[in-house]
Amino acid sequence: MFWRKRKKAEDHVSDDSWLVVGLGNPGAKYEATRHNVGQMALDVLAGRIGGRFSAHRTGSRVAEGRVRPGGPKLVLAKSNGYMNTSGGPTSALAKYFGVPAERVIVLHDELDLPFDTVKLKQGGGHGGHNGLRDIAKALATPEFLRVRIGIGRPPGQQDPADFVLKPFGTSERANLGVLLEDAADAAEALVDEGLLAAQQRFHSRSAQ
Repeated sequence: MFWRKRKKAEDHVSDDSWLVVGLGNPGAKYEATRHNVGQMALDVLAGRIGGRFSAHRTGSRVAEGRVRPGGPKLVLAKSNGYMNTSGGPTSALAKYFGVPAERVIVLHDELDLPFDTVKLKQGGGHGGHNGLRDIAKALATPEFLRVRIGIGRPPGQQDPADFVLKPFGTSERANLGVLLEDAADAAEALVDEGLLAAQQRFHSRSAQ
C-alpha cells in the first residue's frame, strides 16, 4: 500500500522567507489611531510588493510577495484579534511558514520615541507594550526584530492608554505618510541589509 506524503508546514516556504507583523486593533474604530501605526506601515509595504490581504487559518489576514523578483519572500500579517493577543497568531504564523524568531519583524507604535522617528532593534524588553509582551511570551523568546515607529508622549497629564487610542492630530497627519514610508523602508532594510547596517542608516538619520 502506498501512502500519500502529508504536506508539511515547511513546504510553504524557502529559507529566505520573513514574517512581518503589523500591530494594531481590529475594526474601523481603531484603524486610524496611533496604536495602529504598525498596521498602517504594513499596508504601505503590502502595496510595494503587490500583496493583497486575505483570511488565513491562523486567525490573521496575510499577504505574500517579494521585495523584488528573486528577492526574499515576505509574509505580511495582521492579527484579527486585539493588540494584547498578538502572540498567538504570530506564533502560529511563524510555525506555519517555518520562520524562526530572528526572521520575524514586528512593526509597532513607540511612545518613547518622538513622532516621525523610526528606530530598529532586536530583542530587549517590551516597555509596557502589551502586543510585544504577548508576542515574546508566545514565541518563547524576545529575540524578534522590531521596527519602532515613534508616536511621542501624550501632552500634559493625558493617560498614555487613552493617547494611543486617539487618531493622529492635524499636524501629525501632514507628516504621517512620510513616517509610514520610512517604517516600510526600515523593514525592507532589515531583510536586505541586516540589523546593524539598517540601524546605522536609520538611527543616524534621526540624530540629524
